Amino acid sequence: MYWRLSSIPKWNNIGCKIPTLQKDAFRNISQTTKQKRFEWQDGLKREGRNACGIFNSIPFIPCRTNSTESNRYQYPITRRDESVEDDYHGIKVKDPYRWLEDPFNQETQHWIKQQNEITNNHFNQCTDRSKYLNRLKEVSNFVDISTPSKYGDHYYYWKNEGLQNQSILYQCDSDNLLHVSSRVFFDPNTLNQSGTTSVTSSAHSESGKRWAVSLSHAGSDWNTIHFKEVDSTIRENNDGQSVGRDLEDKLEYVKYSSLVWSPDESGVFYCRYPKPSSVSEDLAESTSKMRKGVDETKLQRVYFHKLGTSQSEDRLIYGDESEENLFYSVAISEDQEYLILRINENCSKSNKLFYVKWNEEKEKTGMITANKLIDKFEAQYSFVDSQDSTFFLLTNKDAMRNKLVKVDLSKPTEFVDVIPETFDVLQWAKPVNNDLFLVSYLKDVKTSLQLYNQMGKLVKDFNIPIGEVVSLSTKKNWTEFYFKFASFLSPGTTYHYDFINDKMEVWHQTEVKGIELDTMETEQIFYNSDDGTRIPMFVVRKKDMKKDGKNPSLFYGYGGFGISLTPVFSVALLLWVHHYNAVLAIPNLRGGDEYGEDWHQGGTMERKQNVFDDFKSAARELTKLGYSNPKQTAILGGSNGGLLVAACTNQNPELFGAAVAQVGVLDMLRFHKFTVGYAWTSEYGCSDNAKDFEYLFKYSPLHTVKTGKEFPSLLLTTADHDDRAVPLHSFKYIAEVQHKLGNEPYQGNPLLIRVEEDAGHGQGKPVSKVLEETADVFGFIANQVEAKWLN
Repeated sequence: MYWRLSSIPKWNNIGCKIPTLQKDAFRNISQTTKQKRFEWQDGLKREGRNACGIFNSIPFIPCRTNSTESNRYQYPITRRDESVEDDYHGIKVKDPYRWLEDPFNQETQHWIKQQNEITNNHFNQCTDRSKYLNRLKEVSNFVDISTPSKYGDHYYYWKNEGLQNQSILYQCDSDNLLHVSSRVFFDPNTLNQSGTTSVTSSAHSESGKRWAVSLSHAGSDWNTIHFKEVDSTIRENNDGQSVGRDLEDKLEYVKYSSLVWSPDESGVFYCRYPKPSSVSEDLAESTSKMRKGVDETKLQRVYFHKLGTSQSEDRLIYGDESEENLFYSVAISEDQEYLILRINENCSKSNKLFYVKWNEEKEKTGMITANKLIDKFEAQYSFVDSQDSTFFLLTNKDAMRNKLVKVDLSKPTEFVDVIPETFDVLQWAKPVNNDLFLVSYLKDVKTSLQLYNQMGKLVKDFNIPIGEVVSLSTKKNWTEFYFKFASFLSPGTTYHYDFINDKMEVWHQTEVKGIELDTMETEQIFYNSDDGTRIPMFVVRKKDMKKDGKNPSLFYGYGGFGISLTPVFSVALLLWVHHYNAVLAIPNLRGGDEYGEDWHQGGTMERKQNVFDDFKSAARELTKLGYSNPKQTAILGGSNGGLLVAACTNQNPELFGAAVAQVGVLDMLRFHKFTVGYAWTSEYGCSDNAKDFEYLFKYSPLHTVKTGKEFPSLLLTTADHDDRAVPLHSFKYIAEVQHKLGNEPYQGNPLLIRVEEDAGHGQGKPVSKVLEETADVFGFIANQVEAKWLN
């Protein structure tokens, strides 16, 4: 079983954009993205990389201007409807850009074209953009391979030759991939010419004879599930080798779903929503319409699909009729005896956990009669393993940094600690070698890897370098496991461990050419935030960089949803350091999971300002230490990180020379009204509540744009198919910023937005689009902070 771990510190994939520092470029994401799906679903995520205006004359936009009226930028005039007003607990709040919430009306489409033309004209004047793009293509063009997994008689692994839009799944008859030929089993790049169809998850049946894959189009969270018979010679590849037969079964209206085969391999368990009223005959063509309404992401249910039957005949396995906003996932225990059902109500770290013995339910009709092991939303419980009638669970119940417990199902209220809570954060535990657990801890944002037995005794401590375990392949009955390690300066080394011989060896080493990694170094700095809280921060820089306060710097931040920013390799970020003798800083802000649930809660709800203070304090700290200076400091963040960037820009624009907010959540009074935004109220609160409104209104970027100070050079990025942090956030915010500051004589810096077509929140974006966007972003940043390109 294959787990993608580098983007998995949280159970769900319904949260805000997940930050992922990808190998080929800097993606906005999570997974990957960390993007935590249900622990048993992790193995289904493949490892991959992932205009013209209305008017004939658009003014020339120079790349950098002085703050003088003669060089002022000119922006489209965005219509303000002053009649739109909401009453929040007695306070009247105008929303003059409400019309921009509909991305498909003609006026919005015209507005987007005008904004894109101005922004593209600006990018065309940024001379470093083409250099950055060429170097991205050169250095990103390296082979990347996932850890292999075995199903039936075959091994499988995902591979990207370098610049392929989507990674390809290969099949071979041996894990010694360097000495045997492998064949293409599934290539998403053949599904459309643009490369915008991507794999969200996939699952092999236990015997390896059947395979299911969930596909996303244009980055949408909506998926379709397809199937394949593996042991078939009906369809062959160009070499005459069997690669299986595609089946006619197709499952639609799938979003945030697990994908699990039944023990008899007759079908799959999955989660879907009712057919949206706006859907047409072609789901892909309907995706843009489906994302418009929040009602499309209510009433998720668990179904069982039997192969060879119509989706309309699928058996409803479970769904709480009294709750329309719940999220479900299912798993099958490795002994194939138990069906596990997990229920979440939002993005909080709490869930219910039910189970049944599937053999006792499979012949029945209608919903299962579940045994409710955990029936309250009071803590997080993740199924790890079962041994006869004993369940092993990872939980934060009375353990803010997590622990492993066991419970005998005959005594369902008696939980016994197996691996008690420690000072370090227990990230995950996986069953290996029949009666052992492979466990990962996070200590000061650095990963450790250990083996424990079922009694909680430490068996072995693997001495791995500072970095992150980004993927893992193992099963309970295997006598081996594979894991891939990466760090800021290491693109990835895959190790193989053999239990029988107690031997660890390198299985595959990723090699990157065209950049001198040995000239750079990573250090970890600790600094104090405004309230005295000690915050860790990674800094990557050239070894010979002078701390004279004259170096350009880039701060990347997230700070939310219990997501930890751990060391991950990114070509785009390293090119920034390499070619500009620049500083890369990644502070581990509150709101993440770097120090457990207390750390996460310290950056949520009415405490969200702590995250902004942590980020601003990081910039001040590096200025004080001589790494950089405010005019040459850029900040970057995506989704929840986009909120971070916009809020900090509003509050203290003088601290930064450039700010890039990608797919941000920027209207904090209305975010819960669109698609899956209602699930984020556990993180942010909700303006429907008077207490929450009070603090949300104080920092909501859309509502706190002030005049009187020059903004740093500002770039927003969003996408027309983003059905998570919908583009209205970026549309309304940039309109307000341009309205408030665009005509001010002191505002010489540009205020721009980049709207991408046929793209979503970031997940599954083809490499070609990733590289283009990355070059735009870094070309913009370099020019605005006056960084000088060094060959």
